[in-house]
Amino acid sequence: MQQIQLTNKTILITGVAGFIGANLAVELLRSVSPVYIIGIDNINSYYDTSIKEYRLNQIKSMVESRPESTWTFIKASISDKELIQSIFDEYKPQIVVNLAAQAGVRYSITNPDAYIEANLIGFYNILEACRHSYDDEEAGVEHLVYASSSSVYGSNKKIPYSTEDKVDNPVSLYAATKKSNELMAHAYSKLYNIPSTGLRFFTVYGPAGRPDMAYFSFTNKLLAGENIEIFNYGNCKRDFTYVDDIVEGVKRVMQSPPEKKSGEDGLPVPPYAIYNIGNNHPENLLDFVDILQQELIRAGVLPEDYDFETHKKLVPMQPGDVPVTYADTNALEKDFGFKPSTSLRDGLRKFAQWYYSFYMKKCV
Repeated sequence: MQQIQLTNKTILITGVAGFIGANLAVELLRSVSPVYIIGIDNINSYYDTSIKEYRLNQIKSMVESRPESTWTFIKASISDKELIQSIFDEYKPQIVVNLAAQAGVRYSITNPDAYIEANLIGFYNILEACRHSYDDEEAGVEHLVYASSSSVYGSNKKIPYSTEDKVDNPVSLYAATKKSNELMAHAYSKLYNIPSTGLRFFTVYGPAGRPDMAYFSFTNKLLAGENIEIFNYGNCKRDFTYVDDIVEGVKRVMQSPPEKKSGEDGLPVPPYAIYNIGNNHPENLLDFVDILQQELIRAGVLPEDYDFETHKKLVPMQPGDVPVTYADTNALEKDFGFKPSTSLRDGLRKFAQWYYSFYMKKCV
């Protein structure tokens, strides 16, 4: 596996105001010098945009202390093909990290158009721009890294989920679009020799995360005195992965594009790879809720005498959900010497502290 240095690279991050994108930009600015980051995000209203603005401010704060590096933000959608091509023409990114997507399993049932526009058309535009980055014998994109999802495993019964498993049974449109991304990237890697790596993320959580995720929405509801619904009567397990672990994994992968080489037929072997990034340790949903409530009390988000039992409701499985997510991370460990290690308690503690600071300190 070849290695490329991130120093002095121009890196395009799509979905840069998103949870993983913003944390990645901050980490690159913190640890790589100099680095030139171009960020694109349409700041859509799928969830509270004040959280997205908060993340962008975190990036701005970091770059202010790194005068040798640059940060350029473009508010736009990757579904705008002409704009994407113009960004590639102007900035000539050497590494592209595509994290822009319409997320969420349940929302894909009520608003499928958003998934086709962002996840299929948008990703196609990124692939086309990568393809044309080699025109006129330009050096072009050295590595395309893109977000896939554990949702691609769908109704697979075998666990832990391995990238060697067949993933032909999606149970949501969201999952189908992410599997499509992997197929599209493979085709472009084969046809145009574009080094690409897909990352199947497993339930990413942490401070300033997505409010539609269970840990965040549970906190909002408990604070409002509402009931939280625990699906499949609590018989769910999730491979929760702390955002810092995800970012470290992405950063390592960025530096190791699949090697370009030819097969016996003289044609390019697709420089293409897929990895799971998960905690390799699924947690029972009821245990997760128990730890969350302890940490919310510890952080002062909820009072010590809060009656959790009266606010818990066990309900059936939701359409599009799966009972267990569990990542086989052997390939990630073998190729990059890396395995996520943040415990669920430590991660939820940091989330609860952030939540208190972001939502409640200003009210005190």
